[in-house]
Amino acid sequence: MKRLQSIQNLGSMDILCTDKTGTLTEGKLDLNAYTDAEGKLSQHVLELAAVNSYFQASLKSPMDAAIGAHISPEDLKRYAKVDEIPFDFTRRRVSVVAGTSDGRFLITKGAPESVLEICAHVELGGETRDITPELRRTAGDGFTRLSTDGYRALAVAYKPIGNDRTVYSISDEKDLIFVGYVSFIDPPKATAEQAVQEAERLGVSIKILTGDNELVTARICERVGLEVKGVLMGHEVDTLNDDELALRAEESTICARLSPEQKNRIIMALKNKGHVLGYMGDGINDAPSLRAADVGISVENAVDIAREAADIILLEAGLDILDTGIIEGRRTFANTLKYIMMGTSSNFGNVFSVPAAVFIVPFLPMRPVQILLNNLLYDFAQVTIPTDRVDDDQIAKPRRWNIDFIRNFMVTFGPISSVFDILIFAVLLRVFNADKAMFQTGWFLQSLATQTLVIHVIRSRHGFLKSRASIPLTVSTLSIVAIGLVIPYSRLAGFFGLVPLPPAVLGVIIPVIALYLAVVGAVKGWFYRKFDE
Repeated sequence: MKRLQSIQNLGSMDILCTDKTGTLTEGKLDLNAYTDAEGKLSQHVLELAAVNSYFQASLKSPMDAAIGAHISPEDLKRYAKVDEIPFDFTRRRVSVVAGTSDGRFLITKGAPESVLEICAHVELGGETRDITPELRRTAGDGFTRLSTDGYRALAVAYKPIGNDRTVYSISDEKDLIFVGYVSFIDPPKATAEQAVQEAERLGVSIKILTGDNELVTARICERVGLEVKGVLMGHEVDTLNDDELALRAEESTICARLSPEQKNRIIMALKNKGHVLGYMGDGINDAPSLRAADVGISVENAVDIAREAADIILLEAGLDILDTGIIEGRRTFANTLKYIMMGTSSNFGNVFSVPAAVFIVPFLPMRPVQILLNNLLYDFAQVTIPTDRVDDDQIAKPRRWNIDFIRNFMVTFGPISSVFDILIFAVLLRVFNADKAMFQTGWFLQSLATQTLVIHVIRSRHGFLKSRASIPLTVSTLSIVAIGLVIPYSRLAGFFGLVPLPPAVLGVIIPVIALYLAVVGAVKGWFYRKFDE
């Protein structure tokens, strides 16, 4: 956790945007096949793809590694690199110019639609033909079949090129000869299906934001049990305004063929719609989206810029790890809320109790050193709140800060503690004719016990028997109350101005504390019926 607030953001997240690679799949690409335009195995396709990958100096991908694993560098020694036209996310292809004793060749590989659009010829059976509409359709159908079966594919093309220069540009990427596809398989994670079901159970909608094509993505989603409710394509994103984009993105499980800028725009549109958004990525182009999301998630082996932009680094990739983090985030949020509700209601009650004491009590109702001791003990009792159990219904769905709910809780329960404070004032002064020391000791004990023990009532919307506090919280609260009761009878009593209380006084204070807790419990049932989150 690089930023503490990301823990509760993770628990509040209702949409997780991620690429499929490494999340739904193993993230380990293996070369599946190398085929020509008609789907027949072609060693020439593999050789050209390997030359491109081997000499490519720009950003390499796992696909390049998979290609390299199937051909030896010794087989490429007859080639010598001349120049490179680097990959970019607009062209979505990379070209390498390499020479042999037979001349120079411009070899291109990349997204099939981006490569096919610059091809004027096709190679079949060792012969080069003009690419007719029928042949172009045949080549496109081959890519569709691979994608539908769940394989990722790169198109490969080349052309002989003159050796009169050493610098080449994008303008040279034209009139190429299409030779075929190299296809890859990235098997689904064994844990992915269960993790997807768990995320849905937790109320987190998973959206796949990918630069890959929609057919491959849909096939992977089918294999892991992620229902595809809609598909949003990259070219559509640019035609939609922000409101339209947010609506389409909400309805879509897959957002495919996206550039980094389009991913970022989708994230911002969903955030502006009121969603708490998580984004999971590990590449250079993921950095803007990681920063834009409410909680950016990356993995330990991600590129440096992705790890720097992320809020959370996963030591193991996968949705199952993230599901555990979501649950922990919700537990953290719920326990933080307990602390806030306990503190605000107690402090708000004191706003009424102290002024009331001015008119009722003829002396200082509690000495400053007693107030400090009270607060010190009270704070120690709260240290164990993070260990407390959280009800299943509190982690079943995303929850957010609700200031209105906290305000209503404070306004409802704060005055109740004031009523019981005033009751103690009246009993101590009118019934027992308490002097200053006895009064201060009595209110000290009653105040400490009520504000400490009330956590057991307000920590859950359920009753005490159905939802019990953790052992550490139970021990800390009871111990602090016990310490408060012991101090007036110890050697420390004189220092703090406390005195031993007669049994009769304790016999009244303890039932008043019990009555206060019972009243708070009764009001709690009404409160949650009226002001349910």
